[in-house]
Amino acid sequence: MAHVLEQLSPGESRQNILVDQSHYDDAAIVRVAPGRDLVLTADVIAPLVDDPESFGAIAAANSLSDVWAMGGEPRFALNLVFFPDDSLPIEVLDAILAAGARTCAEAGVAIVGGHSVRDAEVKYGLSVTGDVAPDELWSNRTAKPGQVLVLSKAIGSGVIGQAIKKGLCGEVAATTAIRSMMKLNQSAARIGHKHGVTAATDVTGFGLLGHLRNITRGSGVGAVLDLGTLPLLPEAMQHMRAKQWPGGSKANRKVLSSDIRWEDGSPFAAEMPDVSDREVLASLSCDAQTSGGLLLCVPAERAQACVDDLLAAGLAAAAIGSMRPAADSPASITLRP
Repeated sequence: MAHVLEQLSPGESRQNILVDQSHYDDAAIVRVAPGRDLVLTADVIAPLVDDPESFGAIAAANSLSDVWAMGGEPRFALNLVFFPDDSLPIEVLDAILAAGARTCAEAGVAIVGGHSVRDAEVKYGLSVTGDVAPDELWSNRTAKPGQVLVLSKAIGSGVIGQAIKKGLCGEVAATTAIRSMMKLNQSAARIGHKHGVTAATDVTGFGLLGHLRNITRGSGVGAVLDLGTLPLLPEAMQHMRAKQWPGGSKANRKVLSSDIRWEDGSPFAAEMPDVSDREVLASLSCDAQTSGGLLLCVPAERAQACVDDLLAAGLAAAAIGSMRPAADSPASITLRP
């Protein structure tokens, strides 16, 4: 995705385009009238699980999340579906779309149309339009030194997805991961607004460290990530230690290596050099997520109250680090074991 975005020519400089692809934000923001801005995004994924209803719900939650990550509320959606109707029964498609519709209804989003493509592989997602008040907009460019990083969901869905596909995942771990991916980020976003969040992103394909890197670059700040505080899905450590991680997660670690250093000053290896706890946790921080949680930049004095409210809402939230002034080093993120 980073390569694709880099190939886009710079957008026309127009005052009504507030956020474009320049800083890898989760969605575009355009101003169409004073006092309210549109949030525009689209996302399509392939199945991580065999059950079509679970897949439809996960894909819809994943698509809607980009709007909440920008501080907005999704309002309308278009179905985007790719389906091999010559090899799968139409009832599979019906189940996917029905689950997507239920997820959108739960979020208060109306599905007003869509587009279908006959394709060899099943894929599903949404094009979503939302809105946000100008003073409630979050972006990768608006984090501040001293803020606390709060994550609203446990990580590890990439390795758990691999384990599910290979028949290596326990029932409890699989069920927990699926429920986490189906969980909407709506309540996390509303809690973030309550506690004065200024910047946010949702943790998806770039992994936790990749999305945090986008914030440090966009905001011109640094960050410290406390690996020991990360909320993890059950069996995530086990499967990462066995190196059951998808290719995208491995690529994330390689791409991010120059932007990260350990607290003791040692470099961050492009490949996992061993299976010590610190290296396994670091690799989980690079794990490509689907429908992950929100990474919120919270004023320090509000951070604990924010975490408490997220936990009370049934989310596996934790304070996992902090923003700091930019360092002279090219590495913008410091890992603390």
